[in-house]
Amino acid sequence: MENTISEINTPFRGQGGTILDKIVIRKKEEVALAKQQVSIAQLEAAEYFNRQPYSFREFLLDPERTGIIAEFKRRSPSKGIINDKVTVGEVTTGYAAAGASAISVLTDTDFFMGQPADLLAARRVNNIPLLRKDFMIDEYQVLEAKAWGADIILLIAAILTPAEIQTLASLAKSLGLNVLLEVHNLEELQRSINPNVDAIGVNNRNLADFTVSVETSFQLAQHIPAEFMKVSESAISDTETIKRLKTAGFNGFLIGENFMRQEEPGAAMQEFVKGL
Repeated sequence: MENTISEINTPFRGQGGTILDKIVIRKKEEVALAKQQVSIAQLEAAEYFNRQPYSFREFLLDPERTGIIAEFKRRSPSKGIINDKVTVGEVTTGYAAAGASAISVLTDTDFFMGQPADLLAARRVNNIPLLRKDFMIDEYQVLEAKAWGADIILLIAAILTPAEIQTLASLAKSLGLNVLLEVHNLEELQRSINPNVDAIGVNNRNLADFTVSVETSFQLAQHIPAEFMKVSESAISDTETIKRLKTAGFNGFLIGENFMRQEEPGAAMQEFVKGL
């Protein structure tokens, strides 16, 4: 299997500004190093590689759940440290108990203080879908996600060409993984839609200046074809926003910092969902 995709200087790479440029450059170095340290055969022999992933659609549309994809995130490039005092086990089980439809776990180390061990730890204690939240640029990372117990991978249109999205999404589907495609604007959406994608995530954060506006989701909602689940990401801090987004056709709501800023993120989510 071919395990590399085209070089970083494709026309669609790095359009989001300098932070994204730096992240992708660093990610290429990380992936190259990881390939030297852990072979594909070792990934395929990992504990979780042959487990059947949960259906993202099933959990997202389950009326008993909230539609919330709750995120475990210690820090971000724009906010710095958010919460580095809690464990992934206590936070993610708290999220699941509060009715999360899925849990997003950051595995990027340099910019978000995440690590593969976080995803593995979350998998051990949860029976709901896990999203590997990272900057996926190589097929090797999709194999890692499967080996570490993820059910969903994130593909970010701002750093991938349509051909790369096709390559990564089709590999994910062959492994039984679900695919969440993240877009920031109409241009990214229109060039990136792919039949191997399960859900379209609208990131309400402007990658150029890191400002957030939930209006981005409302503007793009009508342009997302009906066969895809719709997920709104970032800028969601109250239940009224979720109710409005549901009316606009959104099924999922990715929330991280709003819960992670609290001393007990799971308890914060429990309190939050009372408003739903």
